[in-house]
Amino acid sequence: MTLLHWTLPLPAGYRRDDVIAFHSRDAEAVAEQVTPTGLRKGILLAGVPVVLDVAFTQDAAICQADIDGDGDTDLQTPLHGALLNILGLRIDPQPFAQLAAADPLLAPLVRLNPGLRIVQSASPFEALTWAIIGQQINLSFAIALRRTFILQAGRRHGSGLWCYPEARDVARLAIDDLTSRKFSRAKAETVLRLARLVDEGELSLELPPSGDVAAISQALLAVKGIGPWTVNYALLRGYGYADCSLHGDVAIRAALQKLLGEEVKPDMARTEHWLRQYAPHRSMAAAHLWASLHAPGKNILPDRE
Repeated sequence: MTLLHWTLPLPAGYRRDDVIAFHSRDAEAVAEQVTPTGLRKGILLAGVPVVLDVAFTQDAAICQADIDGDGDTDLQTPLHGALLNILGLRIDPQPFAQLAAADPLLAPLVRLNPGLRIVQSASPFEALTWAIIGQQINLSFAIALRRTFILQAGRRHGSGLWCYPEARDVARLAIDDLTSRKFSRAKAETVLRLARLVDEGELSLELPPSGDVAAISQALLAVKGIGPWTVNYALLRGYGYADCSLHGDVAIRAALQKLLGEEVKPDMARTEHWLRQYAPHRSMAAAHLWASLHAPGKNILPDRE
């Protein structure tokens, strides 16, 4: 086993409880384990099982990567990126807070939840597959399917924690492996189609150096079974894109209805138009709308549609 270590400084007002809550979705703790002051998450990188171990102090995250094997593969850069994702350090909330400071509707929401951040999945592939798995089903069932998916396609780290699979691991599954475990056929086909396209090199999930998301958005929309909501979720939770328009999200529209004090939920077109005023910070606008549906301190952002 190889150990790598980082200390990541945390910004003032960092909300570690939000991060811990996000990673505690699965009560059986198959691939993520949390404590009041830290978390452990299993991932696969270049086929290598890794457990990311994070301990929070008042102003820093003390991070360790436990890498199975002899450590020949250079994983330091992708592991550092995964840590930024799972700790919610990709999108700085301050530019949006400054933009909204004089906004009569959103300024009160920001004051209720100062420092709110968007916690991400460890990778775009994890965010995409979770979005597909969670579509049109309740959260508890989605978490159960995700757990089954990890146990079928993932691998166990030497510590015993399971690691979320990569595309190559999922591509080896047969459709019956999923449909026999309560996946709908359409959901199973979409997950396998995505994994095989990525594994065979026909679809790249890497962003260009410019960070432009247009090409990857169009490529994902071309995959049968993946629609605009799934793409926006992947941009948000997988890439940490700061300007996602989540107008197709039911919770966003419900929050906007509540904010505007209207009797009818606004449709997607009107919600899209309303959110446009907060570009290029629409992801944080969505985060505060989501949070407004919950009491302060219990504002865990939704994981799915």
